[in-house]
Amino acid sequence: MSVKTILAIDDSRTIRQLVSQTLGDAGFSVTTAVDGADGVSTFQSNRFDAVITDINMPRLDGFGVIAAIRGGGANRKVPILVLTTESSPEFKDKARNLGATGWIVKPFEDRQLVDILKLVTGAEG
Repeated sequence: MSVKTILAIDDSRTIRQLVSQTLGDAGFSVTTAVDGADGVSTFQSNRFDAVITDINMPRLDGFGVIAAIRGGGANRKVPILVLTTESSPEFKDKARNLGATGWIVKPFEDRQLVDILKLVTGAEG
């Protein structure tokens, strides 16, 4: 069984560290990006099994990230999970309409995050 690779995009260093630690402990390989523009660039040069993105970020927000990945040439069907403090129906609808797979509200529970990623990536466990 191959290790599932996750791209975590968030402008908060604390969140990047939490996501990396949580998913790393669960057997995932995690790459982080510091904002949406960095995330899209990283996504285009590597192969990932899932993407986690914040919404409110400098340079390119999460909606822009989703649109860029879904409109790009490679790996357009990758699962994209939104990890954000935003929980309004308008935000969820906009993300879903752009092609987001799911929504997790911060602060997240470790187990929930791991379970959702196992589900969307087909990881065993």
